Amino acid sequence: MTSQHPLPTLYIPHGGGPCFFMEWNPPHLWDRMGDYLRDIPHQVGQRPKAILVISAHWMTERFTVQTKAKPGMLFDYYGFPDHTYRLSYPAPGSPELAERVIALAAEADIPVDRDATRDYDHGVFVPFLLMYPDADIPVVQLSIKSNWDPQDHIALGKALAPLRDEGVLIVASGMSFHDLKALIRLSLAHEPVNGSHHFNDWLNDTLTAHTGEAREALLRDWSKGAGARIAHPHEDHLVPLFVAAGAASDAKAVRTYDETLRPMNTAVSGFQFG
Repeated sequence: MTSQHPLPTLYIPHGGGPCFFMEWNPPHLWDRMGDYLRDIPHQVGQRPKAILVISAHWMTERFTVQTKAKPGMLFDYYGFPDHTYRLSYPAPGSPELAERVIALAAEADIPVDRDATRDYDHGVFVPFLLMYPDADIPVVQLSIKSNWDPQDHIALGKALAPLRDEGVLIVASGMSFHDLKALIRLSLAHEPVNGSHHFNDWLNDTLTAHTGEAREALLRDWSKGAGARIAHPHEDHLVPLFVAAGAASDAKAVRTYDETLRPMNTAVSGFQFG
């Protein structure tokens, strides 16, 4: 059975740790990002039958898909208030979707392993508590490869594109800026992250002004983009985007979120393909 319209693919920022569920100084640092995440069901426009999430916080040597029917919480952050370790997102898993991912990838000669013990990491449960708070849509996690190779991830996305016609929402969960050491240091010093806006502009131009192979070629060479290594000294939080872009194929992208986080003057974006 196919959905009424192909679902889009998304590249979303998931914030910093459990940032939406604690107090900050300044107090409204994460409000706009939280509002953006809450509005995603409206932006998507139809209720997904299931959701496939590529989280920056799960890296494996080979692509691996979560097959657990009832995932729990993996609190993979440290030093936050006690109550943030009691967050719960009891969405069911979907072994059926996991097997579909494996089958589609196999058609493209891409091996995908199974993991029946993996729980939801904070790249999933933190944003999804805002996006789909009822936790009544099956959610399956898919890892990124530890080689971080753009082409490998684009190719997997292209193999998984049929899921969009099957009612599955593909969500890449990361951050378009992710130099955490600089972010923490500069937020304490109230200093700007010089150059972060250059990559934000490059990413927007790359994703929204191109489609298909032209866009994929630019993403394969992302490290040559303006400000690339300022935004991503290590690209783990960018890599999920490659899967979403590959699955989008010729679908146009729009920037659905664009904010400069204060007081660090750090530019962060979110995108929807299709």
